[in-house]
Amino acid sequence: MGDNMNYFIIFFRTVLFYLLINLFYRIMGKREVGELSIMDLIVSMFIAEVAAISIENYKETIMLSLIPISVLVILQIIFSFLTLKNNKIREALEGKPSVIIKEGKVNFREMLKQRYNLDDLLIQLREKSIKSLADVDYAVLETSGKLSVFPKNKLDKDFPLAVILDGMIEEDTLKELNKTNAWLEKELVKQNLRLENIFYAFYKNKQLYIIEKTNN
Repeated sequence: MGDNMNYFIIFFRTVLFYLLINLFYRIMGKREVGELSIMDLIVSMFIAEVAAISIENYKETIMLSLIPISVLVILQIIFSFLTLKNNKIREALEGKPSVIIKEGKVNFREMLKQRYNLDDLLIQLREKSIKSLADVDYAVLETSGKLSVFPKNKLDKDFPLAVILDGMIEEDTLKELNKTNAWLEKELVKQNLRLENIFYAFYKNKQLYIIEKTNN
């Protein structure tokens, strides 16, 4: 009778944590596994470990597991909100995309900085059905570890560079474009726009394209 009860408790906890973890991930608004950031991955590993320990130690109260899991979920929601509102916090917690290939030239210095070797690059290019480095105009290593590839196009040689993200200026992009904050402010004045009202702005074909925030 005792063994049967223990089996039932293990079965019950397994089903319960399965349902709870699904619920928690919906609350956190998780993305596909391949798009998880470093913070997402850390939280996922912690939640899985705590759940596994709780199932193994079935004689302990389940609250010893629910409390830390709930804390992790709350922390992740808070950090997600902070990274949404502040670029510097987002870069500190999640890093930022790295341009690996620019205008057909491989940035070996950035690859070394990211500990990303040539084999990694070639493998991910093949996954994108790219046969040769010579066919690539731009390649960006995203914070999730995925490689975004832009093949060469004779009709469109310029890669769109984000200048403003959610009201925050991308200083690194301005430096890469050899532009200044004064230039950007002048462009905004021309269009009678304020920085805090801009959701996204990018520079392409020697022109600044702007998407304003909406109240919807």
